[in-house]
Amino acid sequence: MASDIQGKAIVIMGVSGSGKSTIGELLAKALDCSFLDADDFHPQSNKDKMHQGIPLTEEDRIPWLEILQDVLRESLISGKTVVLSCSALQKRYREILRYADCNYHHDGSFKSAVKFVLLDAKAEVLAERLDKRAAEGKHFMPAKLLQSQLELLQIDDSEAIYQPLQTCLAPVKILLGKKDRTGCWGGGPNWGGGPNWGCPMAMPL
Repeated sequence: MASDIQGKAIVIMGVSGSGKSTIGELLAKALDCSFLDADDFHPQSNKDKMHQGIPLTEEDRIPWLEILQDVLRESLISGKTVVLSCSALQKRYREILRYADCNYHHDGSFKSAVKFVLLDAKAEVLAERLDKRAAEGKHFMPAKLLQSQLELLQIDDSEAIYQPLQTCLAPVKILLGKKDRTGCWGGGPNWGGGPNWGCPMAMPL
């Protein structure tokens, strides 16, 4: 029997420098819900490796993702909406997060209350952002790791990951749209939608 999950989780995903935290914070503010940055849940050993330009291994990532799964599950069970910024570059990583919903089955019989929005940008733009951020001492992720992240990024069309057009990302008000009478930001389809969603982002509450 399916448990009574009332909450929702929106994961803003993508490589470093794609704007996950910026967009995530603004979306959480618009939805009046909590914002979580997955980087804050990395153990210091992971941060040290990335700061040294060493890519993380599966042994580094999986325990981190399992912690995030627990955090999302707690929020879902409590009936809250939460926005999480997280790289989630591979399908298997996203599956770990989807299983934060106790009802989820990968065969599609129960869809997860954890949904993903992919942010993207040209590699040179991402590198410029990372260089600037590192120079300002704002993050532990150096630009030299960008290529490894781009190579790791894997998107499966069957996952129905929402991919907004870059032109919709600025200004953010266009991305978020306005909450209409259907309870959606910008109107549009429900949580079962996917890559064909229009812009602005339709995000039911």
